[in-house]
Amino acid sequence: MQHLYFVRHGLSVMNKQGIFSGRTETPLAPEGLAQAKAAGLELKDVGVDCIVSSPMKRARHTAQIIADEIGYNKDKIILNDLFMERAFGPLEGTPYSKHLQMEDIEGVEPGEELLARAKAGIEFLQTLPYNTIVVTSHGAIGRAMRHLLHPDIPFHGSESFNNAEVIKLL
Repeated sequence: MQHLYFVRHGLSVMNKQGIFSGRTETPLAPEGLAQAKAAGLELKDVGVDCIVSSPMKRARHTAQIIADEIGYNKDKIILNDLFMERAFGPLEGTPYSKHLQMEDIEGVEPGEELLARAKAGIEFLQTLPYNTIVVTSHGAIGRAMRHLLHPDIPFHGSESFNNAEVIKLL
């Protein structure tokens, strides 16, 4: 793997409502569909060899839209549980607040576990025989991956990714 792009899923219905979704399935909102299409157009000329996605509906749908835009066979999208969203436990379905200290809330996937999962995800990607990989996933796992690949960027308190923003990690 020489190039790694990360795309957080397009805006979901629960994102639009300002609600923690975590492991709760929620479809893309109409704006999220348009965002995913724009991400695909942005990736059209980078030579994507492989798309890997969280199996969650909003990330998988984003990956499928990107695949359509770049001419990639949707049947070849690799789904991997390592790229699922952080489990927010008791916060799922409640109003979103970026000021919560996740580490202090029982039932929320601890940051150390999320970082370990992100590390395993990166190691999985490194086993694939492709040069340019796109991962469609979720904000927390994306920040964890960015921190592991660029340790100077902190995981906790780091800038979040916009929906369907294309981030070059490698």
